Amino acid sequence: MQLSTDSDSLLVFEALASEVRLRIIDLLHHGEKSIKALAEALSLSSAIVSVHVGKLQKAGIISCRNKRIRGGTYKFCSLATHHLQINLSPDSNRSSRKLVEISIPVGHYTDVQAIPTCGLASVEKLIGQYDDPRFFMDPERVQAGILWFYKGYVEYKVPNYLFRNQRLNEVEISMEIGSEAPKIHEQWPSDIRFYMNSTYLGKWTSPGDFGRRKGRLTPEWWSPDVNQYGLLKVLRLNANGTFIDGQRISDLKIHDLDWNADSWTFRLTAEDTGRGRGGLTLFGRGFGNYDQDLLFRVYYDSH
Repeated sequence: MQLSTDSDSLLVFEALASEVRLRIIDLLHHGEKSIKALAEALSLSSAIVSVHVGKLQKAGIISCRNKRIRGGTYKFCSLATHHLQINLSPDSNRSSRKLVEISIPVGHYTDVQAIPTCGLASVEKLIGQYDDPRFFMDPERVQAGILWFYKGYVEYKVPNYLFRNQRLNEVEISMEIGSEAPKIHEQWPSDIRFYMNSTYLGKWTSPGDFGRRKGRLTPEWWSPDVNQYGLLKVLRLNANGTFIDGQRISDLKIHDLDWNADSWTFRLTAEDTGRGRGGLTLFGRGFGNYDQDLLFRVYYDSH
């Protein structure tokens, strides 16, 4: 979550200005919990906890959903973000910096090559069968909330909504990703490479295919011996270079690419073939630990 010193971020700062709400965040760091469980852990009434949860939810720090359990309906809470970034720069041009945000479901790819082990699923069911690449072209693929392959690539078209008088100055892409091992393997590194408009941006090495515990959003029916969650990574391309979570991965700068087309192409690849490494898992809404799909933020100035 990106914050600054403007009034739009005030809700978040106010939500964090409470010891009780900070303790709620600490409790949810370990996984989804009901209002009742939070109240018991805090020695408070459910009504009071609900008020605090409401403030955190309004600020976008946590998300909530209702679950039916043994004939009753219960409210469960989980963290909606695990990172906050605060921009304290006094840059006078900051207020003129505009943003277009585009969320692309993981199943809305336009090209794919998947080599087993591989598969994809919606929040309701597996799409097709395990390890059969033909189902990556199934019409139901647009409903996918997770996809994975041992080797290959997946590609997305990103609409260019900028006008001629708007100058692009930064592209940010956040995504939950991990490796792909047969079943799960916490120590299974994979070099995941990123391309924009067919230009290689750089790579990030995923440490493993995580599954020792269930993803906080992953459906109950999902098998416990396959991919459960990934790591939220932020890829950023600007005038200074290309970065993952603030760490430079290449010297390629934003104006080294041509951005004039009506749409842009973003590709992720997993090319490792060595024993004990490789693969890509991409998590969207309804799976993993973060309630988001591929999220593109396009920053621009008007001139």
